[in-house]
Amino acid sequence: MYYRLYEMNHAMLQPWRAVADATRLFYRNPLNPLSMTPFGRAVAGAAELFERTTRVYGKPVFGLADTTVDGREVPVTEKIVWKRPFCGLIHFERELPAGRAPDPRILMVAPMSGHYATLLRGTVEALLPHADVYITDWADARTVPMSDGHFDLDDYVDHVVDMLHLLGPDTHVMAVCQPSVPVFAAISLMEARGERNAPSSMILMGGPIDTRVNPTAVNKLAEEKGIAWFRDNVIMQVPWPHPGAMRDVYPGFLQLSGFMSMNLDKHIVAHKEFYLHLVKNDGDSAVKHREFYDEYLAVMDLTAEFYLQTVDTVFVRHALPKGEMTHRGERVDPGAIRTTALMTIEGENDDISGVGQTEAAHRLTPNLPDHLRMHWLQPQVGHYGVFNGSRFRRDIVPKIVDFIHATQKSARKPKLVAGLGRKA
Repeated sequence: MYYRLYEMNHAMLQPWRAVADATRLFYRNPLNPLSMTPFGRAVAGAAELFERTTRVYGKPVFGLADTTVDGREVPVTEKIVWKRPFCGLIHFERELPAGRAPDPRILMVAPMSGHYATLLRGTVEALLPHADVYITDWADARTVPMSDGHFDLDDYVDHVVDMLHLLGPDTHVMAVCQPSVPVFAAISLMEARGERNAPSSMILMGGPIDTRVNPTAVNKLAEEKGIAWFRDNVIMQVPWPHPGAMRDVYPGFLQLSGFMSMNLDKHIVAHKEFYLHLVKNDGDSAVKHREFYDEYLAVMDLTAEFYLQTVDTVFVRHALPKGEMTHRGERVDPGAIRTTALMTIEGENDDISGVGQTEAAHRLTPNLPDHLRMHWLQPQVGHYGVFNGSRFRRDIVPKIVDFIHATQKSARKPKLVAGLGRKA
């Protein structure tokens, strides 16, 4: 019912949005003398602010047409190399000179927690000069017809394993936030089975491996409410005419409400400053605001079975760190990890995955040699700073690149990995 009301509300606002957009265009038209006045810019700014805050944002694009490799600019082409109803795998293919030695291959597993994979645009962009990058492109559940079946946490783990089989040995897998648990589980299962396609290394970034450590407000809410509360209060059916009509989902608009409420004062101030920038004709600052919120406000639905199983496994029962997590009846044992190097990265001010929650992966892998593990705590960054922003590019990317090169299985030697112990 709430989902239908949400859709009806946006449908009713559509004429007003059209009026606001026309008003903005009228008062920004260079042929209109008022467009050069503070009054004209104030009206246009108010119209744009209304239109943007009532808009349903579509799926963004990566838009990464080129990168710099070995000091020269090379074209980049996006290619879908693997496809399932709930996920595609995008390869950012770089046009490199013939005969050049290949760069390390990275499978970047994007979070399936409300935002699209394009949230990691900056992450991909920063790593393209150093690596051959692939990224998971999770589908919005409301666009997937019921006939395509269900998708839960077990399916997520299967998808990770399938993609690693596709890419083959010497792949490095990077999990950003939410996928840290299913990626960790997938590699545990692959190592336990002795699979040759187990990756050379895994980099877990700001992930909830053990949410009992330094719990945040998000973690406490899940524990206090319990899985039944989430099933009764946040699961809704996709309304017609979406392709996924009648599918039970955790709607994107509810997730966005949660994201916004955590730092509501900052978002209010940001929109106020955006309006003032428009009035002052500060184009650069306004562009930065648009770019950030075009991405931040674009959200997707999650299947109910995936969301509930994740909440129950990770946040309520803490099944992975307790040794109780299973995958299709098979116990997930991180102790089986012996050859896949492990790097964990956390942000000092992370209010979503508390400090120590990702590092807990080291405690769960007692049979992994110390020279194949590393921990990095990045000062002065929050959750998003772990995988994006200036400090990520300056401080974290070089450490990731060095770790990947040092732990490449095809060239792994004691002298290359010596000293890669934990660092805080």
